[in-house]
Amino acid sequence: MCGLAGELRFTPIDQAPRPADLAAVERITHHLAPRGPDAWGFHSQGPIALGHRRLKIMDLSDGSAQPMVDNNLGLSLAFNGAIYNFPELREELQAMGYSFWSDGDTEVLLKGYHAWGAALLPKLNGMFALAIWERDNQRLFLARDRLGVKPLYLSRNGERLRFASTLPALLKGGDIDPVIDPVALNHYLNFHAVVPAPRTLLANVQKLEPGTWMRVDRHGEVERQTWWQLHYGPHADEHELDLEGWTSRVLDATRDAVAIRQRAAVDVGVLLSGGVDSSLLVGLLREVGVDDLSTFSIGFEDAGGERGDEFQYSDLIARHYGTRHHQLRIAEHEIIDQLPAAFRAMSEPMVSHDCIAFYLLSREVAKYCKGVQSGQGADELFAGYHWYPKVDGAEDAFGAYRDAFFDRSHAEYRDTVQAPWLLETDAAGEFVREHFARPGAPDAVDKALRLDSTVMLVDDPVKRVDNMTMAWGLEARTPFLDYRLVELSARIPARFKLPDGGKQVLKQAARRVIPHEVIDRKKGYFPVPGLKHLEGATLGWVRDLLTDPSQDRGLFNPAMLDRLLSNPHGQLTPLRGSKLWQLAALNLWLSEQGI
Repeated sequence: MCGLAGELRFTPIDQAPRPADLAAVERITHHLAPRGPDAWGFHSQGPIALGHRRLKIMDLSDGSAQPMVDNNLGLSLAFNGAIYNFPELREELQAMGYSFWSDGDTEVLLKGYHAWGAALLPKLNGMFALAIWERDNQRLFLARDRLGVKPLYLSRNGERLRFASTLPALLKGGDIDPVIDPVALNHYLNFHAVVPAPRTLLANVQKLEPGTWMRVDRHGEVERQTWWQLHYGPHADEHELDLEGWTSRVLDATRDAVAIRQRAAVDVGVLLSGGVDSSLLVGLLREVGVDDLSTFSIGFEDAGGERGDEFQYSDLIARHYGTRHHQLRIAEHEIIDQLPAAFRAMSEPMVSHDCIAFYLLSREVAKYCKGVQSGQGADELFAGYHWYPKVDGAEDAFGAYRDAFFDRSHAEYRDTVQAPWLLETDAAGEFVREHFARPGAPDAVDKALRLDSTVMLVDDPVKRVDNMTMAWGLEARTPFLDYRLVELSARIPARFKLPDGGKQVLKQAARRVIPHEVIDRKKGYFPVPGLKHLEGATLGWVRDLLTDPSQDRGLFNPAMLDRLLSNPHGQLTPLRGSKLWQLAALNLWLSEQGI
């Protein structure tokens, strides 16, 4: 788990190679220091320059230092992530005649690419973004894991391609005009701040799509391929499975996913919210023999009649399993104090209230361990959200999804942005409509689950956890995003997911492991009431942020700002988020990035 950066300098066919801008790569790389506080390194060779910041998790020795260069193979690698099945792949490569000087997963990637090329990617179980330079072919290979757990941002002009683990770091290289993309702004305002790849909020920065690789030669010629897709519906031998049969398969797959994510040279704890998902992780870790387990929970002050913590449930699990439990309480003034730092850590602006929760929780967790398991993904895979039943029973599945999930109608969006940024078309809506129309998910619920699992999950919950944990040099591992469990979940019919308030089959699996009190309860979220029910000092802070003339970028119509500020409690999105906070969050992110 680290941060990577690099540049490939393009060369016209009739000219000699031009050297990469190593100084720019150094600036980008050092901005990634929080993601990799343990070590750093650079490699420059003709048109390529690679930079890396390292967080030591798998192999603590210098043998796994990066960028990793193998002159015999003619390959150089910078890699961010963790490959959980690297011991098995290492044995396979040794049987093919490869020898190793290190004990971690990085060298396995390097030699695996030499052995199999792009065919290495489907063999990997893990989270990763990687850059491999082929010295002899003068080509750069970039790839991202199936579900985009690890980010990779790109900036290209006529002279070079640059890449980095975060967008703010990429800006430090210079030579990027940070103009806002109106289509991305439309997605941000409508699609709950989700801007699907390859777009970002900035027109001149893209991100590599999940499950995609890209090969670029020194002349700038590009080859790109999607190497993984998620298909829905049971296999031929699974049509007769009942709830008990699917439950057993889910439990076995989850147990394997949890166990393999304990492979590390350091202790790995659990972010324990007290919900079914994180509680199940604790129970399964106990099953596989993890005795001295650290768990971590966070809570906030109540606001608007809403409770700001779920300690009663996280405490129950901690007591039941005898974990070393750490409970963190955050006051309102600290939320305001820490919001700018949290937004500086965001690669893209995010509006979910639990961003600040994860940021502050990660600060605390990093004092005790370098790695944690976290429960992201279960709701998107097993239909845990309230909109799935609405989609299931609707004649117009797209319309039902849009009504339940989108933050604004197209008409309200038009009233929100000023003319230079206004789109006549409903760009975010058309993206979702087109996604629903793709083959591979015949049922309405499956269409929504596929969108949420491969798009929304990537650019909201997963990105949120990666950004906020890595801001403190903390590695977050997400067992529910093990590709084997993800593919299994997609094969389970919706009739085994929707009942029991959603996630029926996962809850049935959990009943075999954890106390029923954390299962038979109203669904909880990661609440920060002070950012949902804007009042007191927080409301004053948001008002100042939106009305300060120095922060006016000509994005939002003053009439809409006045309307929202006059009724801050009555302007909530269908997901019960604050529309006022959404605009303030964008302003804050732009300010913290110097845009």
